[in-house]
Amino acid sequence: MSDGQPRIAAPRIAALWFPDWPIQAAQIEDSSLTGAIIVVRHHHVDVCNRAARAAGVKRGMRLRQAQAICSEATVVEANEDRDGALFAVIASSLDDVASSVEVLRPGLVIVDAGAAERFHGAKAMEMLIDSVARQGVDTTVGVADEIATAIIAARDQETGHVVARGASEDYLSMQPVSVLSAETALGIPHELVQQFQQLGLRRLGDVANLPLRQVVNRFGPPGARVHDIVTARADRKVAPEEVRSDLSVAVIPADPIARVDSAAFAARQLAAKLHEKLAAAGVVCLRLKIRAEFNRGQALERIWRTREALSEDATADRVRWQLDGWLTAARAADAGAADAGAADGHPADDVESEGAGIIELSLEPMETSAPDFIGQLWGSGSSDEHVKRAISRVQSTLGTDKVLQPWAAGGRGVAERVDFVPYGDETPQKGDKLWPGQIPGPLPARRGGGPQHPASRIRLIDATAKDVVVTAEAVLSSVPYAIGWGKHRYKVVGWAGPWPVDTFWWQPQNAEDPENPRRVARLQLVGKAENEPYERAWLLQWVAGQWRVEATYS
Repeated sequence: MSDGQPRIAAPRIAALWFPDWPIQAAQIEDSSLTGAIIVVRHHHVDVCNRAARAAGVKRGMRLRQAQAICSEATVVEANEDRDGALFAVIASSLDDVASSVEVLRPGLVIVDAGAAERFHGAKAMEMLIDSVARQGVDTTVGVADEIATAIIAARDQETGHVVARGASEDYLSMQPVSVLSAETALGIPHELVQQFQQLGLRRLGDVANLPLRQVVNRFGPPGARVHDIVTARADRKVAPEEVRSDLSVAVIPADPIARVDSAAFAARQLAAKLHEKLAAAGVVCLRLKIRAEFNRGQALERIWRTREALSEDATADRVRWQLDGWLTAARAADAGAADAGAADGHPADDVESEGAGIIELSLEPMETSAPDFIGQLWGSGSSDEHVKRAISRVQSTLGTDKVLQPWAAGGRGVAERVDFVPYGDETPQKGDKLWPGQIPGPLPARRGGGPQHPASRIRLIDATAKDVVVTAEAVLSSVPYAIGWGKHRYKVVGWAGPWPVDTFWWQPQNAEDPENPRRVARLQLVGKAENEPYERAWLLQWVAGQWRVEATYS
């Protein structure tokens, strides 16, 4: 039923993904590269193509191991400058079809599909693909109502997918959780995805069903970002209207910039100048417009966006890639014009002798925000130097032993697996020692109140209300039915164990430390209260004839 108000169509976003772009870029540069190809960074596999993956090569694998698995693979060193510059040339082709284009990273670009469809009609998507078509270049397209959904759809089975209007949440619910970390532009840490998988969350729909408050409390800002993605929360527009500010910087070189090395030098200088202005204004840049005017009267511009705030180095890299791409395209156009003149019988001197060059270069922050100091110190976008300076100030005031860093020690339970050393000291090596009787993963999220805490003393009973204990044979005396302490009562819905351990056997019998019990057995248990919609899980410890809470699963 209409309420008399005009309906505004939901935005449509198209994401163009170029699978294994570093490999495609290497093949553009060297057409002789065929078969299995591995791009290596610091002696580890950074990217591998389909042929290498079919042989068993995986990202992050050591180069030596990858070569043992796939000896016929061609190894190429990672080169971000090559990847960025070549992709800048590819992305510039989209300007002939769409007006709103953003490069998220080399190999991934988003376009305002709604605007393109209104102008070109039903053939808009086909025209987008044709505009970036090159010999040996593969691309897939995903279309959806949100940027994140479109990115995931573009990678769907490496063929692309068009999500119907309003169907994003249903589409996402069936996608595996692993897609969140497969694309770096989504900004989701791989460790967080591993935690979801360890908790039994296999699909994005499983995460979407979790209460937002619990996700944020457990996983912090990255968890909130994941929840926004999986619930298809409304996203921003592609290349929205620019907000004018006085933060833009520009340079007019004495001579036109026609060489890549000169462009790199100008990019570094201009990035430093921009970040001085940003620092003085107390903001960081999230979306940057690069604009260059050429001596032929042509002006080109491109918008780059990142999930995290752009650093000075990241800004300089993107400017250098973009200028390299523009200059390469300009030289190719000059060469084509010279060849055409020669073919028409005109002498070479008749062709304009002055090569294409940049006469003005400007950078303009299109989107800024206040820096998140907490996120910078402890979050995924933290700077090591920033962290070290902050901690050094605290240590100089309180002492070096007052700021500790955890390290993963070996052990069977929870407490002995985590140890602390003063921040800055070298952490001992964990080693590969196996610990018979250790609890299986995933590990609990929060340690309990300790063996002597009153809330840790609980009672575990069977269906006949008899106490469930651990026998001398290290088995449970009966099947657990309910658990409780104080006013809390939970019905047992699942359990695993017990795992008996005889620790501190070298100590005398009468020297047993209550904080480090000698003979213990551990039990994983899941319970549910009648008035709670969700289940709870604990790691219980049987020691000295009493059940205690050693740790809690959140």
